[in-house]
Amino acid sequence: MTAPAITPAEPPESPHAAPRTAAPAAVGFWQAFAFWLRLGCVSFGGPAGQIALMHTELVERRRWISEKRFLHALNYCMLLPGPEAQQLATYIGWLMHRSAGGIAAGLLFVLPSLCLLVGLSWVYVTWGDVPVVAGVFYGIKPAVAALVVQAAHRMGTRALQGRWMWGIAGAAFVAIFALQLPFPAIVAAAALAGVLGARLAPQEFGADAAHGRAGTGYGPALIDDDMPPPAHARFVLGRLLRALAVGLALWVLSIGLLWAALGWDHTLTRMAWFFTKAALLTFGGAYAVLPYVVQGAVAHYAWLSPAQMMDGLALGESTPGPLIMVMAFVGFLGGHARALFGPEALFLAGAVAAVVVTWFTFLPSFLFILAGGPWVESTRDKLAFTAPLRAITAAVVGVVFNLALFFGYHVLWPAGLGAPLDLVSAAIALAAGVALMRFQRKVTHVLAACALAGLALRWAGV
Repeated sequence: MTAPAITPAEPPESPHAAPRTAAPAAVGFWQAFAFWLRLGCVSFGGPAGQIALMHTELVERRRWISEKRFLHALNYCMLLPGPEAQQLATYIGWLMHRSAGGIAAGLLFVLPSLCLLVGLSWVYVTWGDVPVVAGVFYGIKPAVAALVVQAAHRMGTRALQGRWMWGIAGAAFVAIFALQLPFPAIVAAAALAGVLGARLAPQEFGADAAHGRAGTGYGPALIDDDMPPPAHARFVLGRLLRALAVGLALWVLSIGLLWAALGWDHTLTRMAWFFTKAALLTFGGAYAVLPYVVQGAVAHYAWLSPAQMMDGLALGESTPGPLIMVMAFVGFLGGHARALFGPEALFLAGAVAAVVVTWFTFLPSFLFILAGGPWVESTRDKLAFTAPLRAITAAVVGVVFNLALFFGYHVLWPAGLGAPLDLVSAAIALAAGVALMRFQRKVTHVLAACALAGLALRWAGV
């Protein structure tokens, strides 16, 4: 599926054309609101595609922000846990229209995806056993396994530079695969390794290379290179403390109400606590937190099965918005399976659980940007800050590789390791991997092709 282009505010120009000299007109809050809403509806392609789409629209066509400032914001968002594309939208909205702009941009980036995933989750649990739907997911599951392998390869290519990074990644893989250590413990150990590594081998833990060279001329921007940060984006301790207090109060009030009304052992309260922790561990993107979700949501709480987790990942890859929105699918299936409000209100149970999960997954991301943005800017290029994050990213590569093995096992031997290998699933997974990694095909195209293949195979009685 090809994402429709957002209509530019003015005719697009080639990057090689002569730079425009007139500054764009001021952008009002509601004009920006309409843009963020359209962006949320067409942001397919994962974080790389979403960031590229924002660059095209905001830097090249609309010139709301300059190339350097865009990359500057992106670098900061890459250092934070959470979905970097959604945080980047929040960051730019915040720069343009203060906290209200940041909240609108971040919220509209995920709201269309949430609504779509709630509907698709209901279709999945209601008609998932229908042959047509089952055939579609039979073809998609091997593609998901290939996607995770691609994610591990992509992250490793970027993160594993030097012996220290390879060693941390290998140790993380052994820790989760052989020792079954919890993901938070692995993250903490990696951060400690980064602190020590910054002292023992600072050349191995220096700041990552820039995401690209700034300097392409698109003409003056509303937020241009030589403009000082807006007043609201300058670091002020009192403002930071107030923002932290508001964010923490929202979290305490939300989980406190669930605890008081339902008790700590209720599914919704446990989901709130679990996905708060998950949101704080998503260094390296959504694939980085999936092992933790598999450990907790699948193995510990049994909110869904490994096969359902793979189906949810496929839906997340096929819909707009950040991939971490797969958490809404996890919440829906968990709430639906537990029949939280009785057998007559299964959809309501799933929808409420999906909303609760989404709230607690994304609340930290808003807090990081609205409260911590100015402080993060002041720590740029400081080794003491970047080294632990680089080490965590390396550990995430090892953990994601373990996730690839986990998914591969459930795809190739769905009946257990002693059962025969599913050769058809293996062939689909291999074809998907070649399409993704060798020919660089779009994720949505690969998923659609595999879904059609699974459907055709089921119709043929395979």
